[in-house]
Amino acid sequence: MRYLHFLFKTLFSIYGFVLFVGIMLILFPFVVMASFLEKVKGGNIIYKICQIWADVIFLLWGIFHKNYFEVPHDSNRQYVFVFNHISYMDIPVLIKAIRNQHFRILGKASMSKIPVFGFFYRNAVVMVDKSNAQKRAASVLKLKSVIRKNISVVIAPEGTFNMTQQPLKQFYDGAFRVAIETQTPIKPILFLDTYDRMSYRSVLSLTPGRCRTVYLEEISVAGLTINDVNILKEKVYSLMEQKLIYYKASWIK
Repeated sequence: MRYLHFLFKTLFSIYGFVLFVGIMLILFPFVVMASFLEKVKGGNIIYKICQIWADVIFLLWGIFHKNYFEVPHDSNRQYVFVFNHISYMDIPVLIKAIRNQHFRILGKASMSKIPVFGFFYRNAVVMVDKSNAQKRAASVLKLKSVIRKNISVVIAPEGTFNMTQQPLKQFYDGAFRVAIETQTPIKPILFLDTYDRMSYRSVLSLTPGRCRTVYLEEISVAGLTINDVNILKEKVYSLMEQKLIYYKASWIK
């Protein structure tokens, strides 16, 4: 039975990858056309195209996504979204979860080298190069410029996959510095099922099923200064940790 389960996952993952690439290739010409437009307008259009891609691919994968709101969410407001990073599925779910508002994701520069996908990526995300402090600082400046254009930003404060079997791994300061310096509220969101849909351990672990995103209450940064980064970081960490335990996230041991 164990081998049959492994075989199903492998075959389903291959099926999922073929669909991933196939639908992306169909939409690729529209992304190329959008890339010639003004940077902000073109980026917004590319995100709309990515949302079409996500809607189609989730349907064909048999993954049923739903947003849950612990408090009402104002999509007309601008936020620094932060999320728990636990799976290769996190970015597609972000595209499904955040709707009716413009946003940009902070992503690793290395991902831009992937054929076809890399073109989508370069034109849709704010890329961070962690190779040195100067390049990391440049990425922060880009995020601030995006916010000044009334666009929300999305950051994984853990930086990389959480492989600890704890609710979260340690947070970096970046998201909280940006929020304070631009006086933009933090909006934490939780991915409860992406680990089950595709584990960080293998890209050949795709499975159909439910995929829940939980929007938590916003965290105000009004009046905070750069000296309050650690206080804000700990407050957001504590809230997200508590809620992941409350919702019984499956990776927690």
